[in-house]
Parts: sequence; C-alpha cells; structure tokens
Amino acid sequence: MLYDNIEIKNGRLYFAGADTVELAEKYGTPLYLMDENRIRERCREYKSALDSFALEGSCAIYASKACSFGGIYRIIAEEGLGADVVSAGEIFTAKSAGFPMEKAYFQGNNKTDADIRFALDCGVGYFVCDNFEELDALDRIAGERGAVQKILLRVTPGIDPHTYDEVATGKVDSKFGIAVETGQALEAVKSALSKKNLSLEGIHCHVGSMVFDSDVFIRAAAVMLGFAAEIKKVFGFDIKILDLGGGYGVKYYEGQGNIDIPANIKQVAEYVAEKSAELGIKTPSLRLEPGRSIVADAGVTLYTVGSVKKITGYKNYVSIDGGMTDNPRYALYESRYTVITANKADAEPRLTADLVGRCCESGDIIQPAVGFPVDIGRGDIVAVLTTGAYNYSMASNYNRIPRPPIVIVKDGESRVAVKRESLENLIENDVF
Repeated sequence: MLYDNIEIKNGRLYFAGADTVELAEKYGTPLYLMDENRIRERCREYKSALDSFALEGSCAIYASKACSFGGIYRIIAEEGLGADVVSAGEIFTAKSAGFPMEKAYFQGNNKTDADIRFALDCGVGYFVCDNFEELDALDRIAGERGAVQKILLRVTPGIDPHTYDEVATGKVDSKFGIAVETGQALEAVKSALSKKNLSLEGIHCHVGSMVFDSDVFIRAAAVMLGFAAEIKKVFGFDIKILDLGGGYGVKYYEGQGNIDIPANIKQVAEYVAEKSAELGIKTPSLRLEPGRSIVADAGVTLYTVGSVKKITGYKNYVSIDGGMTDNPRYALYESRYTVITANKADAEPRLTADLVGRCCESGDIIQPAVGFPVDIGRGDIVAVLTTGAYNYSMASNYNRIPRPPIVIVKDGESRVAVKRESLENLIENDVF
C-alpha cells in the first residue's frame, strides 16, 4: 500500500487501524480522517533530526496553512514544535487551543495594522517581516505599546525549486520577501536594525513546495549564509536564526519518490555549519517549516458514490457527495491522488472513470482516469488517500455546501475534532 497506516482486510480499506466503511457509516460522508499517531511520528522525525544535527535551539515550525484546526495545535505543542501562522484566524485558533504563542511565527506578505495589533496582543513570538512597509508599521505599533518585537526578515534567494510555478516562492520576482540579488534585502536589514522597537533575530526564506532532496535547501542555504556574511561585513551584526522554510514532498501515488527527511536534515545542518565556518560567521540555529510532510499522509477523505454515468464510446464518471468544495487541489494544480473503493478494496479495478464532485462546475474533478470495480454504484464508499494537507484548509462553501467534519483516528479508535457544518451554520452571518 501507499503508506503503512493503510491496509486491506476482508475486502475493506483500513486506515490507522480503523475500518473506513464503519467510519463512513458512523460519521457520514464526506469525511476527513486524520491519523494522530502518524502526525506525532512526523513531528518527532523533525524534532529528533534537528536536535541531533543542528545547533542547539534549532526547531521545526509547523506550517499551519497545511491544515489548521484546534486539535492540531495541541498535538504539535505536545511534540515540541513551533507554529507558522499566516492570519489572525490561525493565530486565534492556535491561542484558543492553548498553544504557547511565544513559539508562533507570524508570516504573510500583507499584514494589516489590525493583524499586527491582534498578533501583538496575543503575544506572538516572532514576526516574519516581508517588506519595508511592514517594518515601519510594526515598529510604530509596537512602539505604541512600549514593546520590542522579535522579527525575522523574509528574503528571496533567487532559487528555482523546479516544482509547480504556483508553489515556487523563492524566485527573485516572487510576491514574497525582499530580493537579495537586487540589494534591496540589505537595505531592509539596515532599516530593521534602525528600528528601536524591533529586534532582528535572523533571516528567512521559503523556496517552494514538493521538494524531494536536500539540494534545493543547500542551494538556498548557500545564498542565505552568503547574505548573512554580507550583513556581518556591512553592519557588524551576526544573525542568530536561519529559517529555510518548508517544502519537503510526500508520496501521493505509486511510483512517486520517497524522501528520507532526517537524512536530508542532517545534510543541510552539516552544510550550514561548514559554510558558516568557511565564511567566518557564527553558525545560526535552524528553523524548518514542515506542513505537508507532517499531515499529508495522515489524512484520508471518504465519500459516498451517488451515480455512475457511462457515456458509450466516450468516457465514464463516478460522482460523489463531495468535490472541489472539500478538495480543490486538482482544479488548482491537477494534483494526482490514489483512489480506492473502500468497501470493495480487493476488487479488480477494471472500470476506468473520472472521479467527480457534485458542484456545478465542469472542472469539479477529484481525479481523472481512476480504476474502479466494474460493479461500482450508488452507496459505495470511495477513499482518496494523502489528503491531510491543503484539503480541509482550502475547503469552501461553494454552492452553499457545508464543509465536512474532521475525525481523528488513533489505534483504531475515533473522535470528532471538527464538527460537520450544518445548514444553519451556513446562514449564521446572513442578515435577513
């Protein structure tokens, strides 16, 4: 099977030790499932590798955008990770869950004054500043409170990760960060160091997503450490923190590569130490921002088949009770997935059909050209694997469809982590 938390028994798909068909019957569909043990396992991989190979004080920061709900912050706090938050909503969710906000890093390329005030009021530990206007605004608002706020400066190292353009964020012309190549990043350092209400702790970059080896991170580290050496030369200032962002890939289908994340972290950490010594600068502590690689393979989504449409001589469609409202990734990126008919998991997949949703959009496709049992029909349960990242977090209420619940599975037992939205929830903010 694709991952070791998935197996087939008695013709049914089991996930995290639980029968997915029974879970669909108990909670209804569409249904997001999350494997708690797998999330904790991934957190520990990062923490153990950074503790072993990087400078003391290095840590992993969970990228909330991958999947943000109250329960995830409890888990990552217990596992010793920080949290990368990109909105007042993520900050509010983390704080409400009891997450230690001094370990929160506030990202984003356009923080409003209201966002800044809210984050300061919540005690966010670090702001990752993206532009000159943000430096000015944060200095002013922190000054109103008589506070000094720790910051990292987000810069673009000009690295192309050779992945999807939509998720590449480290190029010179990215909307994120300030370019090193143009000299503007050095000007931003000068500005940050001049602010009496800001404390520059380090520099940050993020080169993109779905990276399967250490080469991209090493190339980024080379640019970033060279920039750190320039900061030292020009301003006599040593950075304490080097944040290389996130982006390790995960396996969505057979034939796609696996990645040994601890081994890659070891390579990157050793390079950072060696390159720092070569450049004559202090070795900074590392920050990595895993999101997808923490939660993706901890997730499965279940659906119920409503219809099977066979257009003679053309193609076939299997329609389900969810769609782009709970998983827009194929519509956005043509993302590939592995699909299994959960209640007929050992049947030969001899019918080829597109798996499509219920929305009024021709582009409402979960996955084209999927293999199904020839007798698939109304009431069968379909499972889409590796949906823990960027599914719930990107879900919408398009066509006024309520969002599914999240059920956490651990050692075969299940509990609701996010309730299913009701029709009443959809009109709570409407004024009639």
